Amino acid sequence: MLRYCPQCFKAKRACICQWITSINSRSELIILQHPSEEKRPLGTAKILQLSLPSTQVFIGEDFSDDTALNALLADDSVRTCVLFLGEQSQPLEQLDQTHDTRPFRIILLDGTWKKAYKIWTLSTNLHKLPMVQLPTDLEGDYRIRKAPTSNALSTVEAGYHILSILEPEQDFSALLFAFNQMIEFHISQMPPGVFERNYE
Repeated sequence: MLRYCPQCFKAKRACICQWITSINSRSELIILQHPSEEKRPLGTAKILQLSLPSTQVFIGEDFSDDTALNALLADDSVRTCVLFLGEQSQPLEQLDQTHDTRPFRIILLDGTWKKAYKIWTLSTNLHKLPMVQLPTDLEGDYRIRKAPTSNALSTVEAGYHILSILEPEQDFSALLFAFNQMIEFHISQMPPGVFERNYE
């Protein structure tokens, strides 16, 4: 008997597939995931990958010579940007979609801030891309993992906000539903008082 779900790769009892809803979007998400995040039971990139058929996930630290990723970066039929906070970052909601009507492809770095920064530093092929940022007043709800600041977002929350900004006519709330169900399941598995003592 398999111990892990063959689709979400989480333990059978923690399978998230029952909460996943397939969503079609015009925009694409590319996730560059640090190896340490790949098998985390609370990793949220898998929600995006299962919910959005066009989402692709690459595992590693240095993607400079990744052939498949570089082929995507060379595709000028889409507007490729990387979600990364820096001096040159532009607010995502202010990007002009009137004159340039190509669909967006947004790259997310999946890992702690330190690990995401390492991916950014090593992957020199990302440095030529426009950098975008989400509104700074957004607050994350990743209440089962310690966050450095209240506006630190999980990967699925970032994906939800990106898509909601780029495609406001579309409803992406199913992403947050799956996220919250996953969190509630893990809280329910904790011994009484552990969550309140460690996370509230």
